[in-house]
Amino acid sequence: MKITFYGHACLGIEVNEVNILIDPFITGNPKAAHIDINSLKADFILLTHAHQDHTLDVEAIAKRTDAIIVSNYEIATYYGNKGFSFHPMNHGGSWDFEFGTVKYVNAIHTSSFPDGTNGGQPGGFVIEGEHKNIYIAGDTALTMDMKLIPMRTKLDLAILPIGSNFTMDVDDAIIASDFVQCDKILGYHFDTFGYIEIDHDEAKRKFFDKNKDLMLLGIGESIEL
Repeated sequence: MKITFYGHACLGIEVNEVNILIDPFITGNPKAAHIDINSLKADFILLTHAHQDHTLDVEAIAKRTDAIIVSNYEIATYYGNKGFSFHPMNHGGSWDFEFGTVKYVNAIHTSSFPDGTNGGQPGGFVIEGEHKNIYIAGDTALTMDMKLIPMRTKLDLAILPIGSNFTMDVDDAIIASDFVQCDKILGYHFDTFGYIEIDHDEAKRKFFDKNKDLMLLGIGESIEL
């Protein structure tokens, strides 16, 4: 499993030659100006919620790739009504896709499209694929619901927001990593704009002091699980 960070909360995941894109927000992010969305592969696009900083490039990428858009019922059908391929889910539900099993789990946030359309309730994803299991928290506060995840799935990586203001901060993300029983963390949703800028060295030190590994990738950088 290869995971590439495209800035903010956008990730590319490659599993057995299947390409999954998470929350594509690239063209609106000046820090990701070197990423060409026309070069990105996407068989599936997974969306945690409807905010513009998670959905801006969905339509442009889906038109080119015919990717299947996977999200909660409201978001998935929003794109389905526009003619895109889609798969609706809801909280607690799982589905076996060609790349692995996806479960849509709780998140505490808000969710609406830029045009004001209801984006349903936000969520995160637990993906079990290629003998590696990951949790993508989406935009969320720290929540006790995270404790339910390791009761079903042993995680190899937790991808957590750490920028504060709109989501949990570094200190809450450390607690979240305890809740999901995973000490290997990929941080995201930080530095994109002034509200969520962080001190990288301090964040890594805080995780290190708790015997945890926080990875902060540069935009376009990848890791292999």
